[in-house]
Amino acid sequence: MEFTKEFAIFLFKNEIIKFGDFTLASGKKSPYYVDLRLVASFPQEFRKMVKYLENMIVDNIGLEKFDSFVSVPTGGLVIASALSLETVKPLIYVRSKPKDYGTSKSIEGKIFDGMKVVMIDDVATTGGSVINAIQSLRDSKIIVNEVFVIVNRLEGANEALEELNIKTHSILDIFQITEILVNEKLIEKEILEKVKNQIDNK
Repeated sequence: MEFTKEFAIFLFKNEIIKFGDFTLASGKKSPYYVDLRLVASFPQEFRKMVKYLENMIVDNIGLEKFDSFVSVPTGGLVIASALSLETVKPLIYVRSKPKDYGTSKSIEGKIFDGMKVVMIDDVATTGGSVINAIQSLRDSKIIVNEVFVIVNRLEGANEALEELNIKTHSILDIFQITEILVNEKLIEKEILEKVKNQIDNK
């Protein structure tokens, strides 16, 4: 079984993705909820996911084409840390707000002007937190053109990032996940319709 199909089934069977009525952090309603922070509790699946992501990065841009991985706490940082260890590439991260003590910096890690980085995150929704991080990076003369995520909710992140000349890559999007689960008869077809409506009404 190919990894993406196996991964979608794993997410559902371990309640990492749930269907129902949920309210997101933004206050928006959603017919599903995905919490990828749970994947790290399944080390074998977590390792497969990181390896698949590494191969995607190699195939799309190549590890030699950038200087460091970058992420935003907390969901994406766990994945970026594992990728950094796996590939022996440096890692930096961007705080959501600068710390109010010590050096008061918002970017943690060794940086330099013209540094090329690849952004890693767990879930892309509207792209808000990633966009804020990208602005901080660009203010520090750091070049970022690519974002890799595990699951894309297809609710505006692609378009918002495209406006900044950023290309978004994902292992799976929510429509693909739901389609796999319907085909495997794990969920009803009506759920696919609800997910489609959520995407259409973004």
